[in-house]
Amino acid sequence: QVHLVESGGGSVQSGGSLRLSCAVSGSTYSNYCMGWFRQAPGKEREGVAAIHHDGDTSYADSVKGRFTISQDNAKNTLYLQMNSLKSEDTAMYYCAAEAGVGPVLFRLLDPSAITYWGQGTQVTVSS
Repeated sequence: QVHLVESGGGSVQSGGSLRLSCAVSGSTYSNYCMGWFRQAPGKEREGVAAIHHDGDTSYADSVKGRFTISQDNAKNTLYLQMNSLKSEDTAMYYCAAEAGVGPVLFRLLDPSAITYWGQGTQVTVSS
């Protein structure tokens, strides 16, 4: 069982930055992949960024060069550094985890196929 708790969301003006954190507890193994999904009102949940336990990463084209995913295994924490934020980045952001997949596949998975989710943290970018 894996428990995920996000923090760090908030409101920021366009061009600003935020860093999301996800505290991880429970049983995670070396084959776990973790990542961030987001869901805007009226839209489907989409994979934003993912990182495997071995460090491989994957990003959606819409955030490449602006967002950076990282993990601190000693602190059992996942991060998403978001720079140059745009109004279209406004969404609820969710931390997620799944075993046995790489970061590219993880990010493209249907959300119903992912086992572990956090409760979400809201990011609002005003123009």
